[in-house]
Amino acid sequence: MQQKIIETKITQCIFDELSEEYKKLVDLAKKQVEKAYAPYSGFHVGAAIQLENGEIFAASNQENSAYPSGLCAERVAMFFANAQYPDTPVKTLAIAAFTNGNFMELPITPCGACRQVLLESESRFDKDIVTILYGTEQIYIIDNVKQMLPLCFEKSSLKIIVDKK
Repeated sequence: MQQKIIETKITQCIFDELSEEYKKLVDLAKKQVEKAYAPYSGFHVGAAIQLENGEIFAASNQENSAYPSGLCAERVAMFFANAQYPDTPVKTLAIAAFTNGNFMELPITPCGACRQVLLESESRFDKDIVTILYGTEQIYIIDNVKQMLPLCFEKSSLKIIVDKK
């Protein structure tokens, strides 16, 4: 029997240590929590995505009384960005969460479904997506989605040969 160790590299910082570009995305993600529709959980999440071409898309979570019908902020932003610029890779994603009248002190991470969608975009373009997870006390910067989903299910898992055009 062999044991493997899987490590995840996370850079931890505070807001003032972020680049101006990252600060802008975090601020947009924070602003988006105001637009969240979260009457059931009271958990408001905002996301901001910057594409390689500089375009930025921001979104919030949208709940539904039939819980599986709602969508997380990350997927709303990703799907909207991909619909507008289907041939442009995502460069950076920022996420912020707000509940009980405050932003979270520690960063929240994307749920499993969001991680899978983010991984698909990263794999689709063969470009890493830097993810910035905002918390008032700590911010995490993760270099790529595979760091958050190390034992991932992707194209190669299907054993399908994809013809790249």
